[in-house]
Amino acid sequence: MTNPAPSARPFGRTLCAMITPFTEAGAPDLDGAQRLADRLVSQGCDGLVLNGTTGESPTTSDAEKAALVRAVREAVGDRASVVAGVGTSDTRHTIELTLQAEKAGADGALVVTPYYSRPPQDAVEAHFRDIADASGLPLALYDIPARTGTRIEPETLIRLAEHPRVVAVKDCSYDFLGTQKVLSRTDLAYYAGCDEHILALYAVGATGCISTVANVIPRHIDSVLAAFDAGDTTGAAHRQRQVTPLIEAMMSAGLPGTVTTKALLAALSLPSGPVRPPLRSANHETTAALLSAYAALPPAHEEPSSPEDRPAPAV
Repeated sequence: MTNPAPSARPFGRTLCAMITPFTEAGAPDLDGAQRLADRLVSQGCDGLVLNGTTGESPTTSDAEKAALVRAVREAVGDRASVVAGVGTSDTRHTIELTLQAEKAGADGALVVTPYYSRPPQDAVEAHFRDIADASGLPLALYDIPARTGTRIEPETLIRLAEHPRVVAVKDCSYDFLGTQKVLSRTDLAYYAGCDEHILALYAVGATGCISTVANVIPRHIDSVLAAFDAGDTTGAAHRQRQVTPLIEAMMSAGLPGTVTTKALLAALSLPSGPVRPPLRSANHETTAALLSAYAALPPAHEEPSSPEDRPAPAV
């Protein structure tokens, strides 16, 4: 399967699952969010996913979610897509958030499987159909059973692909065979949601990625996909391997990616702020390990070397 043409990418190729910056007092830092969003788009991201798990959606209010979408939309204009996380365990509330995101200027909605209640597949399908019917936004379905407790089974995805507003999947299923099954039978745009799978999924026909690590190294992440698109498959593999140590440090440290991402961004003097409870900020030892993995990265292809674009670690 060839990788998709730009017209088949509903939200772009390289998307960042963006953190929600907070002030030291714990309030949303909308100015910081705008600065971070502008940096991400300037360095290779053509889409931003807001109010997802990385954006601490479980601890932000509906009003805070809408304000973030409006602020980022203002900052990036039409340079990148803005996808709003709207998923909850309550179908009615999810519909309300989807309508709110549409009004705030989002280009699409990311909808996670209902969590904790563990609905059967017919109820999962009905949940997504009700949301797709409720607004004009195209939907990306978020399959992450390790967090939700419930899979979106491949056959369910195949049926949901018939809905005109179900257009994409953020795939954290860790079911490579199941993903290929859906890819072979639908036109759904697949986005790798696990940074270690970006190239592997892209090579079998995925559309791109929704990356947490891109908060810190957007140009490196984009360069993996750009090399593959240019036909340099060896170079793409090399670039994926180059970022593997940082992916491991950020995503396999026994801490949520939100915690490690904010720790590293703060150390690099980029917008971040604390995490909200029940999460707790990374300790000094973890932050030092993150900085070590970051410092070991070679420059990304054509990456600007100015301090603004590749900030030095804070002393």
